[in-house]
Amino acid sequence: MAYKITEDCVQCGACYYECPEEAIYEGENQYFIEPEKCTECGTCIEYGCPAWAIVKDE
Repeated sequence: MAYKITEDCVQCGACYYECPEEAIYEGENQYFIEPEKCTECGTCIEYGCPAWAIVKDE
């Protein structure tokens, strides 16, 4: 199970720069996480997202 970025994303890019697996990419209105690349390390949540827009994808 990977993480996902919700519509609460403010598109600041913080998660993008913190992801050690380069699993985050920029979409038109928000960032997204590629589940195949996500290792669930939690770096994007702990150090990246000021909007708390990243959650576990169940």
